[in-house]
Amino acid sequence: MKIAIAGYGVEGQASYRYYSQDPTNAITVFDQNPNLEVPEGVETVLGSDAFEKLADYDLVLRSPPIHPSLLKTNGKIWSATNEFFEQCPAQIIGVTGTKGKGTTASLIAAIFEAAGKKVWLVGNIGISSIDVMSQIQPDDVVVYELSSFQLWDLKRSPQTAVVLLIEADHLNIHDNMEDYVHAKGAIREFQQDGDLCVYHPRNDYSSSIAHNNDKGRIIRYGIKDDGGVYVANGSFYQNEQIICSVEALQLIGVHNQENACAAITVALAHGVTIEAITTGLQTFQGLPHRTEFVRNLDGVDYYNDSFSSAPSATVAAIRSFEQPEIVVIGGIDKGGDFSELYSAINAKPNIKELILIGEIRHKVHKGLHDAGVSAKVTIFDGRTMPEIVDYARSVAVTGDVVLLSPACASFDMFKDFYDRGTQFREYVQSL
Repeated sequence: MKIAIAGYGVEGQASYRYYSQDPTNAITVFDQNPNLEVPEGVETVLGSDAFEKLADYDLVLRSPPIHPSLLKTNGKIWSATNEFFEQCPAQIIGVTGTKGKGTTASLIAAIFEAAGKKVWLVGNIGISSIDVMSQIQPDDVVVYELSSFQLWDLKRSPQTAVVLLIEADHLNIHDNMEDYVHAKGAIREFQQDGDLCVYHPRNDYSSSIAHNNDKGRIIRYGIKDDGGVYVANGSFYQNEQIICSVEALQLIGVHNQENACAAITVALAHGVTIEAITTGLQTFQGLPHRTEFVRNLDGVDYYNDSFSSAPSATVAAIRSFEQPEIVVIGGIDKGGDFSELYSAINAKPNIKELILIGEIRHKVHKGLHDAGVSAKVTIFDGRTMPEIVDYARSVAVTGDVVLLSPACASFDMFKDFYDRGTQFREYVQSL
């Protein structure tokens, strides 16, 4: 078969490994980066017009975040995610949303592992699904974190779909909010009778996705009404039954309690015991770069929340603390709506100073001014993480929290959010 791999990022490389196992496949990598490095012997078509040359291929494998409209071919347009959903022998629990999907997927995985299941945590969390597909057995459980880019052209839905809070994000790549939500909707669109959708109780976008299919069962998490799991009196409940104390959850913040409600709702629907649920919550210590405690230095707590590349995620992070906060915000503008963040900052008198970095810093400064934010704002022109941390350290005193929670993409100053968070963590630990 004549195969084109459109885009050679993590998923494109996984697609090459998967399809090159068949020696009858003739594979060519297409990428708009003219300086792309590929393994020796791999055929390439590189440059800004690369995707205009796909007409004569039997199979074109779209890599996220390439917009489907960019790919024109006489053959079939497919993806690694579609291939996995087509071939996977085990049940799939899919998780999507604008924020919290990595944490929720990981909580689900930890709970099912505590219940004795073999669990495969794959997808947007960083592990390519098709790299491990040959190892998956029918009785295993797959927990798949799904971004809008992976869902864009998905042809099947998971047996269990979890739809978290959805807000504006990636609008620098999606055509508009409608396109973004429509892409997310594939997680529910193809579900069948007997399938399950667990969704956010107060988000109109999540609700519209859940109700865009009349097959299967839908449950709102976080409230009592549908039999989903909710928080009351310091405990997780289902109906009137206590599941366990919220202290079993090792993550800070009300937003993580909501993520846990979604995960526990899924687990209970699959017959997982309360004992296993409690153990799973106690076992999971959190993901790197998600409100990650780095250290206490001179009485100041440093937290790495580099994964928060959307304003809504930063809102959740700043609401997690009552101590005086020094918050580092900024990077590249992805078209997100910052109004909620400005309102949240206004409502948090404990925010001591906002350090604005990156290309967006002047725009955010104007937005903060227009919103009447009274906290001290510093437009910081430094370009390195040590400069940023050194300044934050210079204004912090015992009892403060220094929080890196940028609300923006990182590519103006760093390779990605991993690089941004790792530099923050390593420099703070070196002090």
